[in-house]
Amino acid sequence: MRPKPAPAFRLTHPERVVYPDTGTTKGEVAAYYAAMVDWLLPEIVDRPLSTIRCPGGISSACFFQRHVKAGLKRVDSVRLDEADGERGDYLVVRDAAGLLELVQFNVLEFHPWGARAESPDRADRIVFDFDPGPGVAWRAVVAAAREARGLLEAVGLRSFVRTTGGKGLHVVAPLRPSRDWSVVKPFAQGLAQSMAESAPDRYVATAAKKLRGGRIFVDYLRNDRSASSIASFSLRARPGAPAAMPLAWEELGRVRGGAQFTIANAARRMERLGAHPWGAFGSIRQNLPRAGQPALRKSA
Repeated sequence: MRPKPAPAFRLTHPERVVYPDTGTTKGEVAAYYAAMVDWLLPEIVDRPLSTIRCPGGISSACFFQRHVKAGLKRVDSVRLDEADGERGDYLVVRDAAGLLELVQFNVLEFHPWGARAESPDRADRIVFDFDPGPGVAWRAVVAAAREARGLLEAVGLRSFVRTTGGKGLHVVAPLRPSRDWSVVKPFAQGLAQSMAESAPDRYVATAAKKLRGGRIFVDYLRNDRSASSIASFSLRARPGAPAAMPLAWEELGRVRGGAQFTIANAARRMERLGAHPWGAFGSIRQNLPRAGQPALRKSA
């Protein structure tokens, strides 16, 4: 796949330093996203989107934003019900011009929902975040992702893996958008609890930090309406300008950590590969099993 030229867009203050530790500027961030637009766009297009904006760079205050901001002209929106009973206009990117406009507005991180903007109650993917606590070796995170892959295969779900640009890994399974979050979230929780119950010295399925020393938090909480997870190829607002990166399962043993890929090497990797490491991910339509939780307990 040869990337198409990115659309022209106006960029202000390209000289502003965004990542002080590496001296990376807003102009270089924009150049990264322009080079990666054809890879990133399918990850976020037509989905409600949460973003992290850092107008002064990562050493200054950064902001979580999911509602439409005044001044955006190329970014669409969708009006959705919120948990507090109100309705909000959520960001939706429809094309490359919208993505790059958000970059101009100092967005560094892109976090899409696990559903489409036009059907937000129907999940089309399930995401597990393997987040290591203090003292956990990277090889244990790799083992956890592989174990989750096996559990999902046992109930008929094909899954994929990516680095998060942080400390951990995501395991992602595409779904046919036929089940709502009231079914998907309990399934995800069942897998997380299955892992924690089978190996309580290695895994924990609750978010309490006091329980996570030396163990991996199997984070299933991203599988809910309005929850989101980092998009493949998105930068992170962290030192070193790391990027989330999809991997082939066969590559995982050669990766040294969740932040191995950065603004300095991610685009070169994709140019070298020439194809998405997840292959047919976007065309896979698989059903969440109705008897998923008993199957998970049996295979644990």
